[in-house]
Amino acid sequence: MERLAFELESAGPPAPRAPPVVVGVVASGNLEVLVEPAELDGRCRVEIATSAHGFGEIWDAVLRDFAARNAVAGLALSVNDAGATPAVVSLRLDQAVEEYLGQRP
Repeated sequence: MERLAFELESAGPPAPRAPPVVVGVVASGNLEVLVEPAELDGRCRVEIATSAHGFGEIWDAVLRDFAARNAVAGLALSVNDAGATPAVVSLRLDQAVEEYLGQRP
C-alpha cells in the first residue's frame, strides 16, 4: 500500500461546514472518497492510500485539475484506491464534493 499526501490551493471561498460524506467503493478499478471539513486556511488536503505504486505524479496532476475546477478550500479528502484510472478518480472526487456541498448544514 502506498500512501500519498497533497495540500492544494483552491479557488473561491472556503467550503461550508457539513457532515462528512463517503462515496464510491473500494473495489478493483474503483475507489472510495471521504470528504470532511477541516481548518486549512484556503487549502484542500488529500490523503491517498493506493494499491498502485509509483503514480504520484499522475495523482498530483489529477488533484491539481480537481482543485482548479472546484471550490474545495477547507476540505480534507481521504481516498482509498484500488487501481482506479485517472478518469474514475476525477469522477469520484467531483461526485464526493458535489454530494458534500449539496447537504444542508
